Amino acid sequence: MATVVLFAGAAAVIFYVVLAYPVLLGWLSRRFARPVQRAPIRPSVSIIIAVYNGEAFLADKLNSILALEYPRDLVQVIIVSDGSTDRTDAIAESFASKGVRLLHLSRGGKPAALNAAIPLASGEILILTDVRQVLAPDSVGLLVESFADPEVGTVSGELVIRKGATEEESNIGLYWRFETWIRDRLASIDSMFGATGPFYAMRRELAVPIPPDMLLDDMYLPLAAFFRGYRLVVDMRARAFDYPTALDTEFRRKVRTLAGNYQILLAFPALLGPGNRMWLHFVSYKLGRLLLPWCLIAVAVSSPWLPAPWNIVMLAGQAVFYGMAALDFVLPAGGQLKRVCSPIRTFVTMMIAAIRGLSVFFVPARSLWKVTSATK
Repeated sequence: MATVVLFAGAAAVIFYVVLAYPVLLGWLSRRFARPVQRAPIRPSVSIIIAVYNGEAFLADKLNSILALEYPRDLVQVIIVSDGSTDRTDAIAESFASKGVRLLHLSRGGKPAALNAAIPLASGEILILTDVRQVLAPDSVGLLVESFADPEVGTVSGELVIRKGATEEESNIGLYWRFETWIRDRLASIDSMFGATGPFYAMRRELAVPIPPDMLLDDMYLPLAAFFRGYRLVVDMRARAFDYPTALDTEFRRKVRTLAGNYQILLAFPALLGPGNRMWLHFVSYKLGRLLLPWCLIAVAVSSPWLPAPWNIVMLAGQAVFYGMAALDFVLPAGGQLKRVCSPIRTFVTMMIAAIRGLSVFFVPARSLWKVTSATK
């Protein structure tokens, strides 16, 4: 009996997190949407890019910033080189005549880099962006329009993943589109749980020091504003363009992200209590994602003890599901079966990453930072 209860409970959580909650979220976002009051304002902005060994992308990034359709006299650009050992510093210095400031630091991690740069920012709005993503010319102008709404503390842009050359890269793009859909719906109700790290903006006065070992500055800074009563929203019109990444790269990024979620829970325990006005959504989305792989394990462990013939049916179903994920390693690209196996393998890989995220409690957090490789 206990195994049946375990199976039923775990299966119910899986069904809710994967299927029922997205449906519920879609309905709630239509029923209880709170539009952001946008207006064409032009506050001063400070664009901060924390970068480590970004020579392959920095020139393109800075050229996209210089091409912004935003009053140049209202834009400050700060490059924080976090102990870079390649040509990052030289490239940044070559843009000095165009108003780009370089701040070179000893290697200390992204939180330390941001903590050093933010006090130097003179803009009313901070634009925090990564080196790899180029910005659309109208992106910053559109992004800051949301700050006409006094309730808004943080605004994320839309991260557009370019079309991948492989099945793996395409599936990562599909996964990100689903994530973007969820974040957009959450923001329409009230707030996301963080920001889109590669491109977001926040009010300068809301910035707080980031703990040096924090893996998710793009959750820590926005959530500090959220608990001061501000909304964390997204503007899908403000776009940044990223290069596709392979599944192994996304796996490492996801391990860091999910490990960072454990840190965030410790930093903001109010997320799990009545002080969180988005409690239902945090439990259903963020906490649910952390629980999902353990529920899959519980289903697998309890399946053999289900009453016949359900034990055979469930074991066979799981064998087929995980077998298809394994089969994806050997299938040639472009086949019909590959189109089914690749998404399953991507899902299973993300579940393994969630389990690996627990390593943040056993190893130094900074060891989970890996340089992201992307196809340019």
